[in-house]
Amino acid sequence: MINLTRILAIESSCDETSAAVVEYAEKFDIKSNIIASQVDTHRLYGGVVPEIASRKHIEKINQVI
Repeated sequence: MINLTRILAIESSCDETSAAVVEYAEKFDIKSNIIASQVDTHRLYGGVVPEIASRKHIEKINQVI
């Protein structure tokens, strides 16, 4: 019998919110990998604005998952 492991990975960097689902049985298999970028938002300010970034992470995390 082969064990099946599913992993939900969530990441929020300075300007991206992402989530991935990976299965592992005998090898890794990426089932989903979704990324919400904030690059266009921060481009307006010439760099990442931490307060805006944190709000965008909160807005996007449920949609990404």
